[in-house]
Amino acid sequence: MHFPRLFLSLFFTLAASPPGRAATGDDGLLIDRVWSGHPVPFALLVERGYQFIAYYDAERRIVVTGRRLPDGPWSRIRPEGRPVPGRDHPSNAVGWDSHNSLQLALDRDGCLHLSGNLHADPLVYYRTRVPFDVTTLERLDRMTGEREAKATYPNFFKDAAGDLLFRYRDGGSGNGSDYYNIYDPKARSWRRFLNTPLHDGEGERNAYAISPLLGPDGRFHLLWVWRETPDAATNHSLSYARSRDLIHWESSAGQPIALPITLTKSEVVDAAKPGGGLVNMVRELGFDPKGRPLAVYHRYDAKGNSQAFVARPRPNGSWASHQLSDWNFRWAFSGGGAIPSEVSLGRPVPQADGTVLIDYSAKGAGSGRFQLDGETLAVLAKLPPAPSIIPAALRQVRSPAPGLSVQFLTRHRDGRTWVLRWESQGRNRDKPHPTIPPPAELRLYEIPDRN
Repeated sequence: MHFPRLFLSLFFTLAASPPGRAATGDDGLLIDRVWSGHPVPFALLVERGYQFIAYYDAERRIVVTGRRLPDGPWSRIRPEGRPVPGRDHPSNAVGWDSHNSLQLALDRDGCLHLSGNLHADPLVYYRTRVPFDVTTLERLDRMTGEREAKATYPNFFKDAAGDLLFRYRDGGSGNGSDYYNIYDPKARSWRRFLNTPLHDGEGERNAYAISPLLGPDGRFHLLWVWRETPDAATNHSLSYARSRDLIHWESSAGQPIALPITLTKSEVVDAAKPGGGLVNMVRELGFDPKGRPLAVYHRYDAKGNSQAFVARPRPNGSWASHQLSDWNFRWAFSGGGAIPSEVSLGRPVPQADGTVLIDYSAKGAGSGRFQLDGETLAVLAKLPPAPSIIPAALRQVRSPAPGLSVQFLTRHRDGRTWVLRWESQGRNRDKPHPTIPPPAELRLYEIPDRN
């Protein structure tokens, strides 16, 4: 789909007054009508008494809206874009790529940062001039200005001190490196947090890592798979590292790992080879009741069937892996593009009784929860799915257009859950669907915690 050149220079604030305040039992707030041709992650940020949403509107353009809670007036903006070499759409408009998520963050001063719409593209980055004011969002398109021409997977997060960091991949699938920047609010500028990539594919591969996870031991924990080519079947070698400061990294046994982390330096959790069923969409990290890291992931068993596994490090640095499922189907994924998911596994959650719960959902096995013994990691029971906080009525597709499914984004803050809801067609390997459904309603719901 081609976009008229006229839209490249659009930069304006939209009048915003959604119809009424969201409340339990009503139909929420209509935020806008949005692109429904394919799923692409939006952003919902609730922090410091403010709420912000970033999404792609009906014309596939980025829009950011925000308000002061609980019921302040909404302001919104459609930030300007620029032509992108080799693309048929500007930097502020999404094509057919489901990788092109949107990411929001607030710095220490309350200025809003936005990045996204990236899949091996020049960096797309905006920042507000005035704290908490989306109407002052400005396009910058650079942070350090180095290695920003082929950016993917932008991710804002904060270190233990509350400083704002930004992680992204430079390069492509099967050939990329992960860079980390840190923001200085006084200078209003970014600099490299690490002098080298954290993960370096050495021109031969790339790492698919989760965001660094702060554990109960005060360390950041990191889990990733390596991939040799754009073909998802070439994922292999589930790997792990930890750090107290995100600068000095070590193995689970405390052995230093010199940066950048490469394949040969990686501590291997599961040495599955290419074709072995490791998939970058399904790898989660959590902790057992004693605070020890647990890796949860999908791979094939000896018969070639899809299975869920959990692994935990031994004191010597090797990992003990346990099969959780006994499924008799195979999620046979391969190739490039955004792949429809057939298995999902949740983050391990320790319980007060010494057990661990892990949610699962599988196209060939339904949904439920594995209940594990916290010491042996043996499966004690397979429980029904946890009750959903989202009412059943919101989970039903409302559009008469065929092939749509419901998309949700949730955030919990101050005793309530905020739910962003819209509908879209499914993933299609980042290729156009033959038909485009009408724009979907983007609605925001406020669900107070149950007492």
